[in-house]
Parts: sequence; structure tokens; C-alpha cells
Amino acid sequence: MPIHDTLESNLTLPLIPQLSRTATVRRTTGETDVQVAINLDGAGNCQVETGLPFLDHMLHQISSHGLFDLEIKAQGDLHIDGHHTNEDVGITLGQALGKALGDRKGITRFGHFFAPLDEALVQVTLDFSGRPHLSYGLTLPTPMVGTYDTQLVREFFIAVVNHSHMTLHVRQLDGLNSHHIIEATFKAFARALRMATAVDPRRAHLIPSSKGVL
Repeated sequence: MPIHDTLESNLTLPLIPQLSRTATVRRTTGETDVQVAINLDGAGNCQVETGLPFLDHMLHQISSHGLFDLEIKAQGDLHIDGHHTNEDVGITLGQALGKALGDRKGITRFGHFFAPLDEALVQVTLDFSGRPHLSYGLTLPTPMVGTYDTQLVREFFIAVVNHSHMTLHVRQLDGLNSHHIIEATFKAFARALRMATAVDPRRAHLIPSSKGVL
């Protein structure tokens, strides 16, 4: 069935101020309706409602530890399962990141972080390279966390990577508890994202590439 992606600037999402590094995106398909608003220079304000409570919890980690103001509203065919909603939230978030970054002029571009959570330790390294790629190294010992299928973690990051044109490497160094491993991953992702999207004052008006384009 046809899919219609639309970018909107007048969504009824009150949290995000109209700053230069903000974006609003709406994606509507026959399976989901997802709205995302993001401010890269925010304070960690977060309002999310996807119908998937554990995903909401992880999106709060991105906002809180990345210091992004983030609003996400999603309606999907959860009577089937969470796959379509999870994936389309990732797609729309990736599109919003790409739109907020624009031509990526002045950003640090690279980001990395190690996040511990009790016994779990996860490393995330990323590059807003313009080349989508995911290397995913999580080993999750249980198929579910609450009502959330742990296979959807990889699907979420695939969607974000492909639609933000990011290179992302996720490595699990330790961990026995699925919740801890996943949450450490999202926290590390948030901090790496915060680093990569920060403005580098030494080349604030330049594309961070020897090619002159990303």
C-alpha cells in the first residue's frame, strides 16, 4: 500500500520552540501515524507516547542524556505487534535528526560514549558521515522486556541510521540483564549523539569533511 511521508512545520506539538536546529516531521502510512519534533539545543524536555511503554522509556533516555527536547506521538497497528510502530518511530526520528542538522555545517560530526548500567557496559560510536551503516553487537538474553520484543532494538537503530544517514557502531562489552543492556545502549547513544551534533567553535561555519560535503 502507498506510503506518504510529509514534513510539517505547524504540528500541534507545543514543547519545541522555533530555533534554527529544530525540526518537525510527520510520517503517515497505512500502518502508523507518527509525529516527531526535536530541538538539538534543548534541555532534555521530553513528551513521548508511542503505545510501547518500554520504547517510551528508551526515548526518554535519548532526550534526557542527549539534552534534546523531544516530542513523539505515534499511533500504530499494535493489535498486530509493535514492529511497525517501533520501526516508523525510528524512521521519523531519523528524518527529524537529518532535517534539524541541515547541511551539517559546524557540527563535531563524530561521537562516542561508554555507558555502564549495573553489570552492563555498552559502547556506542557514531559518525554523521552521510553514509548509513549499522554494526550491531548486542546479545540480549531474553526475547521480551515487559511487552517489548527485544528484536525491535536492532530494527529501531536500523531505521534511525538509514534515515539520518549516520554510521553507527554498537558494542556490548558486558551484561546479563536485557533491560540493563538496552538501557545502557540508549544512554550511550544519547551521549554520543550529543557529542556529534554539538557545534565545533573552531569550524562553526564549515562542513566537517575534507571533501567539503557530507
